[in-house]
Amino acid sequence: MSLHNLFGRHWQQHFQPVTSVAHPLLVGVSGGIDSVVLVHLLKSHAIPFHIAHVNYQLRGTESNRDESFVRGLATQFSVPIHVQQYDTTAIATDLKMSVQEAARKLRYDWFQNIAESSYIATAHHANDNAETALMFFLRGTGIEGLRGIAQKDKMRKIIRPLLPFTREQIQAYAEEHHIDYVEDSSNAKNNYTRNLLRNIILPEVEKVFPKTIQNIIHNIERFEDIHHLYQEAVTKRLKKLITVKGEELHIPVLKWQQEKQLSTITWEIIKEYGFSAAQVPEVIKLLDSVNGSNIKTGTHILFKNRLWMVMAPLNSGAITQILIDTPGTINVEGRSITIQQLYNKPDSLQKENIEYLDAKHIQFPLILRKYKTGDYFYPLGMTKKKKISRFLIDLKLSITEKEKVWVLESDKKIIAVLGLRIDNRFKIEPQTKSILAITLRNSY
Repeated sequence: MSLHNLFGRHWQQHFQPVTSVAHPLLVGVSGGIDSVVLVHLLKSHAIPFHIAHVNYQLRGTESNRDESFVRGLATQFSVPIHVQQYDTTAIATDLKMSVQEAARKLRYDWFQNIAESSYIATAHHANDNAETALMFFLRGTGIEGLRGIAQKDKMRKIIRPLLPFTREQIQAYAEEHHIDYVEDSSNAKNNYTRNLLRNIILPEVEKVFPKTIQNIIHNIERFEDIHHLYQEAVTKRLKKLITVKGEELHIPVLKWQQEKQLSTITWEIIKEYGFSAAQVPEVIKLLDSVNGSNIKTGTHILFKNRLWMVMAPLNSGAITQILIDTPGTINVEGRSITIQQLYNKPDSLQKENIEYLDAKHIQFPLILRKYKTGDYFYPLGMTKKKKISRFLIDLKLSITEKEKVWVLESDKKIIAVLGLRIDNRFKIEPQTKSILAITLRNSY
């Protein structure tokens, strides 16, 4: 069956409701063979669409040639066109991204802005899908990554109607219908991962396994079925394991450690919060770490709070309170806090980074927390209480320095503003026999 008929049948089965005259498809068109063939197929099936083209200004006159070609294509088919130009190299530098990452972000952000209520169509095909799944496999991924590219992204309203069809089918269609398109010279360069895979690695593999691409595509189909079964099982397991409290996830450390498929379950817990598959061993190691230990991503923090692991957004004021049952070491926000019980007075009570308190009046558990409005204590040497906010103002601390201030609390009394001053009520006296020593160090 011809690609024209296969495409029409596929569209009817999967995408018929997504377009209308009021909401035409927005098609991303680079000018290359894939996107141009997609435009021809849509036009031949009378599917309403607009064209969107991004000029990344990365290939000089060639980029402008591509833009001119796509404008001509829109004129040929009498369809509206949207064109956007970016200084992609400069934007990538500002965003601290690779040029490829920046181009992808710019493209999809702009598509979303102009699409309004319409669906966005890209020209990804079966070979792209196979390459993507293989890249995910080589980088490290779960079953979801092995499914390759999704045919429909409902959240972002993106569809990929060429996904079942191979590069060979698309090339044959272009030759049969004498379709003009432009070649991107950068596709022949192997300085990008995908190009290296496409131009060198896969051709070599296909010399040994001639049906490599077809086999990967069939594997993707099988992984799609497996994923549904897998997801049902994982959802049940996570539901028993995780307690959701507002924006936070709370997970008992012991239950997490007892999971038989520990690496897989760990990945399923962390994957939506900016972690990579390579960080799974690091997260598992965190389960055995000291209270307050944590790992941050760009959006979230996973930290140990006694018998619980807590996943929280970075902007939620995470790790605002840690309960300390016994003396020991806690790591929090780049600092190591060690609490020791001493029964002999040290030679000097003026050691740097160590605070000494009379343990007689201190009860465990202690609470380590950020200071808050209304907190007060009795600064060492004073018999009158003072608000911590005023104390910090008198020290002339900056706003960022104030945000790093932690207090230690016992029985609803603040016994120390860590690293700054202990409470006068807990100072060492001549008759003191038991001492609590608090040592602060940078943990990085």
